[in-house]
Amino acid sequence: MILQALKEYYDRKEGELPPVGWIRRDLDYDVILGPDGSFHGVTPRFTEKGRRRERFTDDVPAIGKQALKHDNSGKDANLLWDRADFALGCGEKGKTRLPCFIATIEEWLGDCQDAGVAAVLSFLRTKAGDPAVTAQYPEDVASGQAVVAFRLQGEPDFIYDRPAVKQAIGEKWSALSENAGKGLCLITGESALIEPCHTVIKGVWGGQPSGGTIVGFNADAFCSYNKTQGANAPASKEAAFAYTTALNHLLGSRQRVQVGDASTVFWASKDCDLEQQMPDMFGDPPKDDPDRQTEAVRALYRSVESGAYAKDEGTTRFYVLGLAPNAGRIAVRFWIHDTVANMAARIRQHFEDTKIVHGPNDPPTLSLFRLLVSTAVQGKADNIPPTLGGDTMRAILEGLPYPRTLLQAAIRRARAEQDVIYARAALIKACVNRETRRNNTNKEEELAVSLDEGNTNIGYRLGRLFAALERIQQDANPGINATIRDRFYGAASSTPVTVFGNLMRLTNHHLSKLEKEKPGLAVVRKQLLGEIMCGVPDFPAHLTLADQGRFAIGYYHQTRDFWTSKADKNNSKEEQQ
Repeated sequence: MILQALKEYYDRKEGELPPVGWIRRDLDYDVILGPDGSFHGVTPRFTEKGRRRERFTDDVPAIGKQALKHDNSGKDANLLWDRADFALGCGEKGKTRLPCFIATIEEWLGDCQDAGVAAVLSFLRTKAGDPAVTAQYPEDVASGQAVVAFRLQGEPDFIYDRPAVKQAIGEKWSALSENAGKGLCLITGESALIEPCHTVIKGVWGGQPSGGTIVGFNADAFCSYNKTQGANAPASKEAAFAYTTALNHLLGSRQRVQVGDASTVFWASKDCDLEQQMPDMFGDPPKDDPDRQTEAVRALYRSVESGAYAKDEGTTRFYVLGLAPNAGRIAVRFWIHDTVANMAARIRQHFEDTKIVHGPNDPPTLSLFRLLVSTAVQGKADNIPPTLGGDTMRAILEGLPYPRTLLQAAIRRARAEQDVIYARAALIKACVNRETRRNNTNKEEELAVSLDEGNTNIGYRLGRLFAALERIQQDANPGINATIRDRFYGAASSTPVTVFGNLMRLTNHHLSKLEKEKPGLAVVRKQLLGEIMCGVPDFPAHLTLADQGRFAIGYYHQTRDFWTSKADKNNSKEEQQ
């Protein structure tokens, strides 16, 4: 179904994506030739924007999977465009690769009576490899890595765009197709000429630079009934070209986000707003537009509340595909599909579940990347467990409980770093609430967005208590560098009985000091301790994983409340004076 949906997307984008036999590629330079093959210069096709280079993109001939992949043999040249080591004989391997480029033109266009083709062949046989050709741009062109194409002086189009050349390429394709074997295409269900070797897919994060394949067989152990290569999973030439072109386009477009190690693309069976909103909702907002994600989430809420998706997109299918590298192949991490209306409702529920009180300078919503990074060692994306991103995305889009490993990772990082940051708190709250919601027999109440004084869960109460004890310590010792959180958070959140007895005795000393210096604040703190402790009959020996999560949220809620309470604001003013 994945390949069928991709082909449908290609058909839907007819006119926007390259036609069969062509592929969209970035070009760096024009090589300008005279009709007699004389060299008239090299012109850059890119524009410099600061330190970033914007390359020119064009539809170029795709004579096989070489259009995206080169090996070291020098036998896989492209047609009338290529890297400079193939097209101009530059670089260390240029002398061995240039003959392959010439042979490719002769093979495909040997019978083409076109002045542009004749000019290219004349130039390649006489001037290619001449230092004068690369002298103008020694770093790019002379190295052999720049991608170049040819055009005649005075003409705006490249030589491969000339009518006679296009016709010759089409006739060559038809001749090759007649020699190919027929079979039943698994994508279209029709009898057609089968593509033996599918175009490679590029743009999967962490994959090989040369790209990888979703459909491919390179050893006898993977083959059946003595069939080779693509015959084991037959797809017609047109269908294979359509799905690979569509996927390569999606991986290079805005309809792509990185979820853990999974390069995630999404599309619908017809144009809809959700296609454009998805990258803004799940990806990090750009630095020049930090409110983009917030606006996308607001638009989603408005659409769901107004019923716009249910009315107009109730039957429109929406697809989400997560891909990860696996040597020379591409692994499918997850594949999710449903109607646009259902997807939108589940995405909204995700943002409802992760909503939690936060500071005035924090973003109101968090991207999936920020949530996952909060569980990683040193806050690095490379340290996110490989399958965690895919499992989390599946939970969001299918309305399932978040993976238990996600809650474990978030609590583990909170204990290791002795802190509950905004993103981590939002993640823990979402995980605990979805698990609570699923267990219909569980009478535990869901965690609120902000401080819930009526929540009697022992984990939540102890988290609030720990925050109160820390605050009393800070009140009694202004400017203290290390608090009880830095030493006891891990033990307090998992085995409360081992530390809370000592912490309560320590707090008595802090309150005695506070009564002498700030008696009014001491009364407020004692009242808070009394209110919290009335719901704590005894300190338990240990807390379950879910209650450890509630402990973290209780601590986070109470700490945030201290920042906004009137007594603490007055206390801060007194300390500043």
